[in-house]
Amino acid sequence: MRTAVLIGMLAGLVVLATALPVSAEGMDSGKAVTKLTRGAVNLVTGWVELPKRIHETSQASGAWAGFTWGLLRGLGHGFIRTSAGAYEFVTFPFPAPPGYASVIQPEYVFSESAVPSSSY
Repeated sequence: MRTAVLIGMLAGLVVLATALPVSAEGMDSGKAVTKLTRGAVNLVTGWVELPKRIHETSQASGAWAGFTWGLLRGLGHGFIRTSAGAYEFVTFPFPAPPGYASVIQPEYVFSESAVPSSSY
């Protein structure tokens, strides 16, 4: 047992010692902080998609559609925005996607909608 652990540790050291350095895009602290902030905001405000989508759908198709289809749209968009916020919050030091671009559009729930409310 002790020999197996020793061999495993030795093999790990050999792998680490012979590994080629990985080249990656350097961290841009300004963009990384922006990604962290965007992630935190979307993580906290993802639930706002619910009333937003209910309101949009009610305006376009009436109250009944707003409280049925709008509710479903809000739940879906809220889940996606909250998940995107969690992803950006956790991965903020890494430039993924390239250039620290947002993984969701619009970047914030309070921004103008990237898709007109009538196209759902």
